Amino acid sequence: MSSKEHAVTTGSNSLTQRSTVLALAIACGLAVANVYYNQPLLADMGRSLNISVQQVGFIPTLTQTGYAVGLLLLVPLGDMMERRWLIIIMLSLLAYALVVEATAPNLVWLSVSSFVVGFCSIVAHLVIPLVAHLTHPSERGKAIGMLLSGMLLSVLLARSVSGIIGEYFGWRAVYGISAGVMLVLALVIQGRIPQSKPSSPLSYQQLMQSLVQLVREQPVLREAALNVALVFAAFNATWVSLVFLLESPAYNYDSRVAGLFGLVGLIGVFTTPIVGRVADKRGPRMLVGIAVILSLSAFVILWIAGGTHLMGLILGMLLVDLGMHTGYVSNQIRIYNLVPNAESRLNTVYMVTNYTGGALGSFLGTYTWGLWQWNGVCALGFFLLVVAFIAHFSVRKRKSPAV
Repeated sequence: MSSKEHAVTTGSNSLTQRSTVLALAIACGLAVANVYYNQPLLADMGRSLNISVQQVGFIPTLTQTGYAVGLLLLVPLGDMMERRWLIIIMLSLLAYALVVEATAPNLVWLSVSSFVVGFCSIVAHLVIPLVAHLTHPSERGKAIGMLLSGMLLSVLLARSVSGIIGEYFGWRAVYGISAGVMLVLALVIQGRIPQSKPSSPLSYQQLMQSLVQLVREQPVLREAALNVALVFAAFNATWVSLVFLLESPAYNYDSRVAGLFGLVGLIGVFTTPIVGRVADKRGPRMLVGIAVILSLSAFVILWIAGGTHLMGLILGMLLVDLGMHTGYVSNQIRIYNLVPNAESRLNTVYMVTNYTGGALGSFLGTYTWGLWQWNGVCALGFFLLVVAFIAHFSVRKRKSPAV
């Protein structure tokens, strides 16, 4: 190891300082939050641009599709390019896309900018490998844990924050403010994070080809990716439809209340560490089954009571979030135990499938709401989770509890 590499790996006090890791956790969270800002704002967007529920329902679908495409095409670049400048470039492009979305005059511009916002919001999946590469092994788990907590907390708060800002200042202000925040984050990262050399000698074409090989050779990867895609699809179908339910005559609430419902997901912040510890002792596959059962129970409650009773809606949404986060973490632990030194590419396959399922769920949720309202959304989520239940429990348990 060269003296320069040694200095970066073990002597970089700027990275090992808690404040720097915290700054990166905030950067991860605020970047990925852009994918979720639109969910409580859909009704306001539709009224502002005079478009239908079905048309505005494409916006979260396009954003999450863009995120999935970005995960597929951009995240592998972190193994072959200097990561710090790649992160700064993506934050700058993200800021520009947010400005375009904030000023979109019609559905076409809103759709294109939403896709690009999702495409550029993959910053967290560039930051996490960078931190893993630059921190000392004895501090790596703690640092990455903080990053993941920042991501989870921001995703949960994104809906609440955007709903509140949208209620008082309009939906366009949400994206204008976020654009400025992205530029500030780019400056912070440029000043605090050292450069890092690429960790893989593979070309971009070889990296992409290896993704196909992993899917073909790893049945557990296929199982985990399918499971999380189905659970996330059901999760998003519910969340994108929630604002329409809350604004319906059954509740007569505004987008601010819809955003505040994001706070019920704080349960995931507290349960995620517990899920990880249980997975270490009992194996993550068992927890995946529990996650599916929790999610199914949630949709039963939402179907029976969520459409007319506030407490039923709150309880159902709590279980939806708990099931989603339990399944997400458990499935991710499964894939990281498969192939040494391929964590980034395994994560790429997993996350692309995850957000493809989420994009499909967003589309189907708003489409189903337009046809059959809340009962249709609940039936859709229940059907997706029945498929996940059958797929999970029909597969013979692996010999190793690690997968």
